[in-house]
Amino acid sequence: MTRTVAQHSFARFLFRGGSIMNFLSAVESCLTQFAVFSGRATRSEFWWFALFRWLLLMGFLILGAALDEVFETIGWGLSFLLLLPDLAVGARRLHDIDRSGWWLLLQVIPLGFLVLLYWWVQPSKEPGEE
Repeated sequence: MTRTVAQHSFARFLFRGGSIMNFLSAVESCLTQFAVFSGRATRSEFWWFALFRWLLLMGFLILGAALDEVFETIGWGLSFLLLLPDLAVGARRLHDIDRSGWWLLLQVIPLGFLVLLYWWVQPSKEPGEE
């Protein structure tokens, strides 16, 4: 008997709760809600935006190393400009698993990022779900 993707337990774990966003819609959502710290962000929205930020920075750093240092400066500048949308989507992601956005302050202490990373990979919770 063959199993479809929807029947596979790992797929059910990945797609439980929330909707699935594609790369472009996640980036658009994060950039249009760049200063919105209320609401919820699904795992896919959060991780697609994280990939976008990483690819953008790495692309400009590689161009800076290969061609001209100005590209590296542009990459770091864009990274700085994306800091507010990054914090906003991080707070909304924490709201999606019933945590306060203030938990983002864990990033300033050593190993606090690991706690946030654990929470960010958790499936979405319905409001009021234990």
